[in-house]
Amino acid sequence: MGVAATSGKAQAGGAGVSGYHELKGRVHERVIEVLDLSAAAALDEESLKRELGRLIQRILTEEQVPLNMREKEQLVVDIQNEVLGYGPLEPLLNDPTVSDILVNNYRMVYVERAGKLQKTDIRFRDDLHLRKIIDRIVSGVGRRIDESMPMVDARLPDGSRVNAIIPPLALDGPAVSIRKFSRDPLQLGDLINKKSLTPEIGEILQRIVKARLNVIISGGTGCGKTTILNILSGFIPEDERIVTIEDSAELQLRQDHVVRLETRPPNVEGRGEITQRELVKNCLRMRPDRIILGEIRSGEALDMLQAMNTGHDGSLTTIHANTPRDALTRIETMVAMAGLNLPTKAMRHYIASAINVIIQMTRLSDGTRKLTSLAEVTGMEGEVVTINEVFSFQQTGLDAQGRVRGRFGATGIRPKFMAKFETLGLFVPPDLFNPNRVYEI
Repeated sequence: MGVAATSGKAQAGGAGVSGYHELKGRVHERVIEVLDLSAAAALDEESLKRELGRLIQRILTEEQVPLNMREKEQLVVDIQNEVLGYGPLEPLLNDPTVSDILVNNYRMVYVERAGKLQKTDIRFRDDLHLRKIIDRIVSGVGRRIDESMPMVDARLPDGSRVNAIIPPLALDGPAVSIRKFSRDPLQLGDLINKKSLTPEIGEILQRIVKARLNVIISGGTGCGKTTILNILSGFIPEDERIVTIEDSAELQLRQDHVVRLETRPPNVEGRGEITQRELVKNCLRMRPDRIILGEIRSGEALDMLQAMNTGHDGSLTTIHANTPRDALTRIETMVAMAGLNLPTKAMRHYIASAINVIIQMTRLSDGTRKLTSLAEVTGMEGEVVTINEVFSFQQTGLDAQGRVRGRFGATGIRPKFMAKFETLGLFVPPDLFNPNRVYEI
């Protein structure tokens, strides 16, 4: 059960959830009235928590609230979260088993655990309470949300991605979606242990990055694109200069030589917006060895392709698409959105010469994420961009518990980029592409 609901139902006299929230709101207001904010700002977090605890206990004594010791301790924790953190969201943010937090309205909060959605007993006092928490999140990264700009992308200090939308666009009150980032980012070995990919695919991925091939990571929402992007970026040598470009910074690169760029939304007057496209153009003047673009959505696709075609090999980006072929079609559409009136064949040739590898990630029906295709872009045949699938995952069914069954395997095609591997001394076992080596899961 959620913290708020558990505490609420434990109130003396059966006050229930609403009574608990009313009490918490009243004590919270008293704390803000009494608290010396200038003195509080000089304290470290632990000292401030202790001072808050003493202050709340004093207020509860003055209010003569009939709570037992456990209930008082829980109320102290909840009000500390209100003052220092993100209120009712705080226990969910601290729960390592939660990967997504989905607030539909102030009364209804869902979480995702192990790929499955679950409704929680967490709730906010009212729409205004939820709105205050949203304002605290977005103001922390210099963004705003109001009636003139009722939706926003932001991030938490740990890099977790936040999207918020308020009325008049959200009909049932403010809504928030948080994609949590692990405090201990997943490594390649973790994905192999989770059977998201095979050791052979892992070996190829490492060499693809070291050989400076241009990679597009394709997939739907929540399928693990950013996770794979973070893992691939970890294989970039320490002596290379990396520039990252994102709408909302969320990449967790481990190298030191990194310059992180983030877009800026327009101000109150509708001016001052800086788009991904402008940042891609600017970063080309920053002497990058590698460019990592969080996600291509629009005209920046053209500038990214130009970078890939003009000496910035080894660039990485993600795109929303269901198959590698769909990813190429989307890129073609985005290039057209940039206003460049190229003939179709010329545009496709440009795409085929820039992109070397497409990695397809998929979220399956049981909530697991898998690398379902690793394909090489080999060039053009007539007016069609040609793709060779090197590795794939084929689903064969479901077991009695509803878990996906299937097999990983090579298609038997030896990719053309093997020639570059050999030139660079990147050894690959000769039987790596043997189609008879199948991993059943």
